[in-house]
Amino acid sequence: MSTEFTVAELWAAGLLHTDGDARISPRAVFVPADEQGALRPITIRAGAVIEAFAVVHGGTTVGGHARVEAHVVLGKPELGYAVGRTYPGAGADTAIGDGAVLRTGVVVYAGVILGAGVLVGHHTVLRSAVSIGASSQIGHHLTVERAVRIGKEVRCSPGSHITSSTVIADRVFLGSGVRTINDKTLTWRDPDRNPVLVPPRFEAGAKVGTGCVVLGGITVGAAATVGAGSLITRDIPAGALAYGHPARVHGQVTT
Repeated sequence: MSTEFTVAELWAAGLLHTDGDARISPRAVFVPADEQGALRPITIRAGAVIEAFAVVHGGTTVGGHARVEAHVVLGKPELGYAVGRTYPGAGADTAIGDGAVLRTGVVVYAGVILGAGVLVGHHTVLRSAVSIGASSQIGHHLTVERAVRIGKEVRCSPGSHITSSTVIADRVFLGSGVRTINDKTLTWRDPDRNPVLVPPRFEAGAKVGTGCVVLGGITVGAAATVGAGSLITRDIPAGALAYGHPARVHGQVTT
């Protein structure tokens, strides 16, 4: 159902709202209709840059002085089956905050909200309804699943997987290659039951080292630190220093 437009065609159709000093490559592609045929306008604010071969779907707003590099996909509707639900390809409002930077190859699904100054690294995927607070940095080659909530000034290092509905509070640091789990029963496509997903939670200022695995339902408390390579099978109290396989508390974080 989707039809691709050039910037000139989108403008002629009245579906592009842009400030005069936005820079949009003539080789950028715009898809205002979702898979159900619903048309949504696209808005690009002053000073924003849209590079060649970026694909921007209907309902997307790109904030002032934001940069969308080559081959980025913005506002893509979800289509098909995933974990107990079939997605019909419906579009949704997608917002890229002022001064945000999306590096080459980023894929942003419909309904994502990025705050001001967010940086998203090369080839990272942000699934539907993810929200990321201002000044957070999301490294390259991450997968951030549906409805994840990430706060302000968060650092997620490269190569990690953030499972659906995980909550990452302000100023959390996650090292590279962190794996999170939200399914304790390994149910994926059982016709007799839907999976019960219980995501982990990282409270404000928590730090989790490279290569950690975080099981479903775990809370890593505020300002806690977990050493690299740990398997986190139980809650980590606020301010605790923990490490190991499984991770155990070995003291308190000192400043």
